[in-house]
Amino acid sequence: MTITINREFKLEDLMLDNSKNKDVVYDTKNLNLWYGEDQALKNINLKIYENEVTAIIGPSGCGKSTYLKTLNRMNELIPSVKTSGEIVYRGRNIFDKSYKAEELRTQVGMVFQKPNPFPKSIYENIVYGPKIHGIKDKKILDEIVEKSLRGAALWDEVKDRLKENAYGLSGGQQQRLCIARCLAIEPDVILMDEPTSALDPISTLKIEELMQSLKKDFTIIIVTHNMQQAARISDRTAFFLSGEVIEYNSTDKIFSTPENKKTEDYISGRFG
Repeated sequence: MTITINREFKLEDLMLDNSKNKDVVYDTKNLNLWYGEDQALKNINLKIYENEVTAIIGPSGCGKSTYLKTLNRMNELIPSVKTSGEIVYRGRNIFDKSYKAEELRTQVGMVFQKPNPFPKSIYENIVYGPKIHGIKDKKILDEIVEKSLRGAALWDEVKDRLKENAYGLSGGQQQRLCIARCLAIEPDVILMDEPTSALDPISTLKIEELMQSLKKDFTIIIVTHNMQQAARISDRTAFFLSGEVIEYNSTDKIFSTPENKKTEDYISGRFG
């Protein structure tokens, strides 16, 4: 199986290292993670660059989602989890005892596989985070709602329904609402754990188009089982296998001329 990347690029793009002029948002150094005695991540070293979409691919159980959740310390909620190594976010080790998880999560938002709107109105879903952060002025909250829904390409569809329960939205709309809820706290990074796996093709396309728009202002890291999706939307791709990073490179290179045979075998459908 060959995956064709529908993208135009110039010869000079292949000759230049386009990471040289970009800030490193995350620098993962020798990260190991265990669930009890079972090691899920093994010596992970990855740099995530600003204003890019980075895709993480690999078969089930390879550590993709575990790594993603470690980036905003969600795995700390599991008592048996142990880690070693560092994850440096904007120059600061997120495992530093002085770094509160709540502080990190205001900068690093999360969108899950299944849409999870609150059982509240569309409006209340969006203002939930800003209210927690002390914003009470209704005019400001109204502005945040419109800006966030516009950012998630949902405003025109729901602007006359803001008082309605979010559960009345379609699955694709609910997922975009969850993205809007994430945008409302103005994060720096958006983590997405298979955000389109439960959606129909049309809703999936809207989310993919949205990611391309959002990367102008945000850094996006997405876990996906869909290799065609990774090829379409990402700037860089990391291939995980058995808790290790087998290969990490520009998406064009990963899908056209991978350096590791395991990567080639996976993207060609020989396993996974």
